[in-house]
Amino acid sequence: MKPKNNNSCSNNNNCCSNGYSSDVSNGSDNNSPSPPPSPPKPRLTRTLSQCRRRLPSKTKSFVRRENLGSGLGFRRNIRYLLLLLLLYASGLLMCVGPFSGLLGYATVPGSVYRSYENFQRLWDDIRFDNSSALQLSSVWKYKRRVKVQKPCPNSTARNHFSMYRTSIMEPPGSSGYLIVDANGGLNQQRSAICNAVAVAGLLNVILVIPRFELNSVWRDPSQFGDIYDEDHFIDNLKGYVNVVRELPEALMERYDHNLSNIPNFRVQAWATVNYYLGVVLPVLRDQGVIRIAPFANRLSMNVPSHIQLLRCIANYKALKFSPPISSLAEKLVNRMIERSSMTGGKYVSVHLRFEQDMVAFSCCVYDGGEAEKFNMDSFREKGWKGKFKRKDRVIVPALNRVEGKCPLTPVEVGLMLSGMGFDNTTTIYIASGKIYQAEKHLAPLRKMFPLLYTKESLATPEELAPFEGYSSRLAALDYTVSLFSEVFVTTQGGNFPHFLMGHRRFLFGGHAKTIKPDKHKLVVLLQDMGISWNAFKEEMKVMLAESDRKGMMVPRVKKFNRKTSIYTYPLPECACLQSSNNSTFRLTDSANVLDYRHELQDSKQSSYINGIR
Repeated sequence: MKPKNNNSCSNNNNCCSNGYSSDVSNGSDNNSPSPPPSPPKPRLTRTLSQCRRRLPSKTKSFVRRENLGSGLGFRRNIRYLLLLLLLYASGLLMCVGPFSGLLGYATVPGSVYRSYENFQRLWDDIRFDNSSALQLSSVWKYKRRVKVQKPCPNSTARNHFSMYRTSIMEPPGSSGYLIVDANGGLNQQRSAICNAVAVAGLLNVILVIPRFELNSVWRDPSQFGDIYDEDHFIDNLKGYVNVVRELPEALMERYDHNLSNIPNFRVQAWATVNYYLGVVLPVLRDQGVIRIAPFANRLSMNVPSHIQLLRCIANYKALKFSPPISSLAEKLVNRMIERSSMTGGKYVSVHLRFEQDMVAFSCCVYDGGEAEKFNMDSFREKGWKGKFKRKDRVIVPALNRVEGKCPLTPVEVGLMLSGMGFDNTTTIYIASGKIYQAEKHLAPLRKMFPLLYTKESLATPEELAPFEGYSSRLAALDYTVSLFSEVFVTTQGGNFPHFLMGHRRFLFGGHAKTIKPDKHKLVVLLQDMGISWNAFKEEMKVMLAESDRKGMMVPRVKKFNRKTSIYTYPLPECACLQSSNNSTFRLTDSANVLDYRHELQDSKQSSYINGIR
């Protein structure tokens, strides 16, 4: 007689004495013979319910093992990824870095400066090119209708502020006083001023005329009243934001008549509306006054429409250059148009960032050899005190050039404009500081475009004397002359072109009328010593068409964020100011242009200037 098997699992789904089923579900062959059964162990015999209770615990152990395995696999993949990145970076250093010559590798296209050599090779083709020249009146072809927000914020903003103050039973500016220190150069300070107006409107505070910090790079001691017209600023913000020149005597006595004694409130960059209302406003109401320094980029771009409009009003209506700047700027614009008689009073302005400090800071290599390298190293050490010699800083000039980080030289600008179709009758204004080795680098540009002017060549020494040593005031002259050009060319980025492109979009129906070259592509073409002049021209025409298309780009308001600045893309929010009755200003207001290009034709510039006042 066979002994009775008490293992109840044996007849239920083949449950074995070890708690697992003999049916293998991992893809093994079900017809394979099973191993012989183990001898029965009465004390270890389990019921079906006990088998079921053990199954979950074993499942959990499998999950833990699976998670552990996936974690190890993820870490292993990360190591492989980091290794690949390291190999890629090493390859770049070998190809475009200082070791490429030693190892015999071919240079990466665009990594070597050969623009002047190419100019010499192509010069005969350029000067004997008999193809029709590009007319300045037909440069910009791309059209797009700009939609205006409805209702227009300009028509409701004053009512909004009035209703808000009435609802909270507070008079204008009753929350206290706001003091800001604007840092940086001319246009970074301009950004801080516009943001301060917006914050003052948001918090219902009185804004004290912003103070300007002395920048270690620009070294310009100018204050607000030296750059902008204070009365014009205060008057044009009435009804939106109250502005005063200084704090009341009672508050000044509390801080010993020294604004620096007021505790500085550090605000995070790109702070949101909720941050100001929830963190800054309570402190402001408690103290009655608050000082924020520095104030560049201290307000998010994503703000309510009536607050955004305050930025527009401040930038395009309230900020007017001071009378000394406006007067000379108007003369320079007038003289540029007079010298552009062959092109109907239209001219091209180029923001040329080829000053010595910019060349040194970029760490790019041009054609000056060892002497240039020595000069740039000395200038960097003098200006930045070892910043470029830190162990964690790797400088690869060739890589900088491939990535489009090197300032364009004058000859590169000339080749680009000639390739686009501008001929030697084109009048060009150079907006710049002191050009690095100006005589050498400007010579080829003058050969291509003899009608080349700067503020120094347009103004008399007596007219420029009050501006010498004040970089922001000189930049304001460049800003105004560039603002009213038919074509603006940006070569290196920065606050100057970003603000200017936005201002031109505001004035010219949404079009920036700006050539923004694709430097990644341009450096490759300029290094190619085999390219023909006709092939280069075709590439430049494509680049001009792309600048034309991108000049009319208008971001969707719903997607507005800090990467799309309202100072670079002012529409559609600021479009309401264009149709406002109060937005017709003189040329010196730098606020709303009279499109002189359509009116000038063959008339003398003096009569035109008189007609726009």
